Amino acid sequence: MSRTVTLLDGGLGQELIKRSSAPPHPLWATQVMIDEPHLVSEIHRDFCDAGARVICLNTYAVSRHRLATYAPEKSLQEVLDTALAAADAGIASSQSAFEVSTVASLPPLNASYDHTVAPDFESAYAQYCELISLQKTTVSAFLLETMSNIAEATAGAKAIRDEGVVGAIAFTLSDRDATKLRSGESLDAAIDAVLPHTPDAILINCSTPEIVTEGLKIVAKSGVKFGAYANGFVSVDALVPGSTVDRLSERKDLGPDEYLEFVKSWIELGAEIVGGCCEIGPAHIKAISTYLAREGVTITRNIGP
Repeated sequence: MSRTVTLLDGGLGQELIKRSSAPPHPLWATQVMIDEPHLVSEIHRDFCDAGARVICLNTYAVSRHRLATYAPEKSLQEVLDTALAAADAGIASSQSAFEVSTVASLPPLNASYDHTVAPDFESAYAQYCELISLQKTTVSAFLLETMSNIAEATAGAKAIRDEGVVGAIAFTLSDRDATKLRSGESLDAAIDAVLPHTPDAILINCSTPEIVTEGLKIVAKSGVKFGAYANGFVSVDALVPGSTVDRLSERKDLGPDEYLEFVKSWIELGAEIVGGCCEIGPAHIKAISTYLAREGVTITRNIGP
């Protein structure tokens, strides 16, 4: 077992859906943050109180394309500033005795899971460089997450390295085959494509925990720090570009204790970064934190070395 583990937070977006009375929106949690920023702060606080050492800003749906499509009155900088303020307020109100770090999400730029609508390499690279440059002085690292295709992942990995920041690349895998991204491209090929850009870590996220377990056996061979944060959806097949997350169903067999068993197996494989994605809430993170502390594992807030 790894004796040092970085503990991420969980799925902020789905927590917002549960706590807000507003209907789901194509901007996912961003629209809730615009209308009810205090809810974002409360969830950040709850993840801190649960023992998370890394808090990810609510920037998953923040890109020029998504804002232009669904919130054209909002500027990119304005929404990024709102996300940072919400995180700062949540951390400040936490009762946790542990120091935490804040990281920014670098999301799929046009839509989750669907590689067919992803921008080309040059466009993606320029957009990721902009997102990094606007936030690099206010966060400790970046999570390039839910990467479903090699071109977008490589563009983001190059942007992270060219901008000189700490960053991890997280791939989302097919629900049916842990050797493939959701695009159908192989996980091995994806790892080979990003390794020249020297990522600080390679992760798997927003995939079923069963698939994560198998995928990590491949990622472990990369020679770099690795880990995972799975989702709690039955399937993501129903989500298409422009639709809302109420189309997706939460698993009923993945409570905190059940999820912890998967996390234990990832750590046994050598994972040094763990946490949760969609439908993995503060109670799940609390179970992980409690277990790690009981086992004498040092819990850190470092994405990089």
